[in-house]
Amino acid sequence: MTLAAMLLALAIVFGRLFLIPLPWTRGNVNLCDAAIFIGAMLLGPWYGGTIGGFAGLFLDLISGFAQYAPFSFIAHGLEGLLTGLVMRWLPGRWGRFLGLAVGIIVMVVCYFFADSFLYNWATGTLGVIPNTIQGLIGALIALLFAKPLRRRLNISLK
Repeated sequence: MTLAAMLLALAIVFGRLFLIPLPWTRGNVNLCDAAIFIGAMLLGPWYGGTIGGFAGLFLDLISGFAQYAPFSFIAHGLEGLLTGLVMRWLPGRWGRFLGLAVGIIVMVVCYFFADSFLYNWATGTLGVIPNTIQGLIGALIALLFAKPLRRRLNISLK
């Protein structure tokens, strides 16, 4: 539980320090996905979902994007949960890649609908590429750091 709390805090820090505003969606691109994916990889689906949901919610509330808070809770919560579930269902290298891909796709689709609901379909469409890039960068960081963290913390990769 301590590691999950630290990863939640890390997701919030990554989301605030590495922040690129997107004027056309009134949202932003950040690196919170890296900590969400690491949480799902090290601790499993339920912690990954909890870290993701609350990190997205808190980030939006403290960043001035309260209109996105419920959507981010769902988008990043499902991202962490489904990434962890796929990795548990299909262990090994392919499970990690498939889990990360599913997480990215779910997050991008959720934000497409959030932007479309809050603004319009064009805004939702404009957010697809930056959200995909955000997810891919987060996945790459998670792939680079999950194994060394697992070894250092003596955790079995979930």
